[in-house]
Amino acid sequence: MWADSEQHELRDGQADRPRRRATIHDVARLAGVSRQTVSRAVNDKGEIDPVTKERVLEAVRLLDYRPSRFARGMVRKGTVTTGLVIPDLMNPFFPEVAAGVLEAAEQRGWQVVVWDSRTDADREREALDVFSHQADAVIGYFKNDDAELGRLLGGVPLVLLERGPQQTRFGAVGIDVAAGMEQGIAHLVAAGHRRIGLLDGDGLSGPGPRRTAFLDEVRRHGLPVDQGWIVLCSEHSVAGGAAGMSRLLEAHPEVTAVVGFNDLIAIGATRTARRHGLRVPEDLAVLGFDGLSLGELVEPALTTLHIDKRRLGMLAVEQVARLRAGEAPLTGADAWVIPQLVVRASA
Repeated sequence: MWADSEQHELRDGQADRPRRRATIHDVARLAGVSRQTVSRAVNDKGEIDPVTKERVLEAVRLLDYRPSRFARGMVRKGTVTTGLVIPDLMNPFFPEVAAGVLEAAEQRGWQVVVWDSRTDADREREALDVFSHQADAVIGYFKNDDAELGRLLGGVPLVLLERGPQQTRFGAVGIDVAAGMEQGIAHLVAAGHRRIGLLDGDGLSGPGPRRTAFLDEVRRHGLPVDQGWIVLCSEHSVAGGAAGMSRLLEAHPEVTAVVGFNDLIAIGATRTARRHGLRVPEDLAVLGFDGLSLGELVEPALTTLHIDKRRLGMLAVEQVARLRAGEAPLTGADAWVIPQLVVRASA
C-alpha cells in the first residue's frame, strides 16, 4: 500500500480545483503498476496477484475512476466517443444539428452518443456525469455556467453550441444572431413596417441574444418600439407562438409585423393572426428565425432567417478535433454561423 500522506495529498490537492476525469494512467501511477495490470484488475481477468489487485481497486476508488463501457465494447482501437447533449429532440431544429455532428464524426471514424436533456437541469447534470467517465469529448447545449460545467465535466474536452467563443472558456460554435436580425428588420422596414413585435423564447434568466439584437435594430431604424412590444413564449412550439401572439395583439392591436424566436413560434403566430381575422402578410407580416423545412410547407410559406444547422454541428466536431489535438479552438468568423434571410410569402 502507499503512505497516508500520499492519499491526503491526493484528496487535498483536488479539493479546491475542478474535478478532472481520472484515466487509466492515473490509476496505474497511483497503484504503481502497468496499465495492463489495471485493466486486468478492473475487468476481473485473473492472472493477477490478489494483493496487487486490491491495491489497484483501492486506487480506482480513491480516484473515482470509471472505465468507459463504450471503450470496452469497441471493435476498433482508438475510436473516439463523443457525447452529444440536445435539449429537445422533438423540435425539428435539433435533429438537423445532430445530423451535422453525426456526419462529421462519421467522416473521422468517431462514434456519437446522443442524450436528450429535455431542457431539464437535472438531466443535463446527469448527462455531464455520465459523459465525464464514458466519452472522450462532449458537444451540446447547456444552461450551466463555465464554473459548473468545469466542475461536472472535469478535463473532458467540451464544445458549447450557440455560445460565441467570447462567451465561454470552452470551445464554442455560435450563431450570429445580430447579423441575422439586422437582415430581418431591414427587410420588414423596407416593406413599410414600423410597428414590429417580437415573440421571444429566451428571457427567463435575462434578455437573450434575439431580444438584444431586436431592440438594437428597432432603435437603429428609429421605430416606436420598446420592451412593451416583446412577449415571452414559455414554449418553443406552435402552441407557444399562438398564445404569445394573442397576448401581443391584446397589448398592441396596431402591430403590423412580428418576428418569431424560431419558426415554430412564427407558425403559431400565423395561426393566431388568422383566427383574429388578419391576413398574412397583408395585415400582419410574420418572420421566423430557424430555416426549418417545415416553413416551406405551411400556408403562406414562411419567410425566415435560415440557420445552416448541419454546418453548426460539423463546426462543433471540428472544434473537438482541434481541442483533442492540443490546438487552439476556432475563433472569430470561423466559429460563427451567420443566418441568411429567405424571403417567402409570409413577409
